Amino acid sequence: MAAAGVASRRACETLIFAGRVKVNDDVTLLPQTLVGEEDVITVDEQPITKSEEKRYFLLNKPAGYICSAKRMGKSKLVLDLFGEVQARLFTVGRLDRDTEGLLIVTNDGHFANRIMHPSSNIQKEYLVKTDQELTQDHLCAISSGTLVEGVFVKPLRVTKVRKGTLKIVVGEGKKREVRHLCIAAGLKVEGLTRIRIGGLQLGPIPVGTFRPMSENEKRAIFS
Repeated sequence: MAAAGVASRRACETLIFAGRVKVNDDVTLLPQTLVGEEDVITVDEQPITKSEEKRYFLLNKPAGYICSAKRMGKSKLVLDLFGEVQARLFTVGRLDRDTEGLLIVTNDGHFANRIMHPSSNIQKEYLVKTDQELTQDHLCAISSGTLVEGVFVKPLRVTKVRKGTLKIVVGEGKKREVRHLCIAAGLKVEGLTRIRIGGLQLGPIPVGTFRPMSENEKRAIFS
C-alpha cells in the first residue's frame, strides 16, 4: 500500500487496523498480510493501483493549514494546495496549524517512512520569534528541556539570532515540542517556521507555494 502511494507506512497500518482495507473482498486486519500481483486490494472500497509514479515536493507551508488527509469542519488542508497534482499525496510528518515552513509532500510511502523513522536521526531546525528580548536565562531554560506529554525532551541546539528571535534544533521531535520548550522558559511564541530537515534547507520559496524536489535535495535530507 505504501509503495502504491496510498499513504505512509504508519498511516497504512492505521487504515488496516480500522478495517478499511480488503484483500479480494475480505477485510484484513494484519499489516503483514502477504499479497501477490493477482490479488485485488481496496481501501474504502476503492481499488489501489499496483504502481504509481513517485512524486516529491518541497512546500513552504502557510499558517492556518493542517497536515491531515481528513477535513474537520471548514479546516484548510495542506493537500488543498496541491489540487492540480494528479497523485494521492500525503505529508511527511506534521507541522501544527499555526507553524509555517519546510514540509515534504509525496506519494512514496517508503521514502516517507525512512525520513520519519527514529533510526534515521534526522534533525529539524526551527526559527522562533518571541514576544520579548531573549536573555541568557531564557536560552538556558530552553536548553535544559521540559516535559511534553509526560516525556522529557531536550533540544540539540539553541542559538539566539537577534533581539527576540532564536533557532532551535530538535531530534525526533514530539508534538508541539518547540512551543512547549519556549512556554516552559516563559516565552510567548509569535511566529514559528521550520527551516531545515536534515541537510535540506527551506531556501527562498514563497509561503504557500511548492516545487518538485531534486534528487540532490532528497539525498540532502539524510546527510
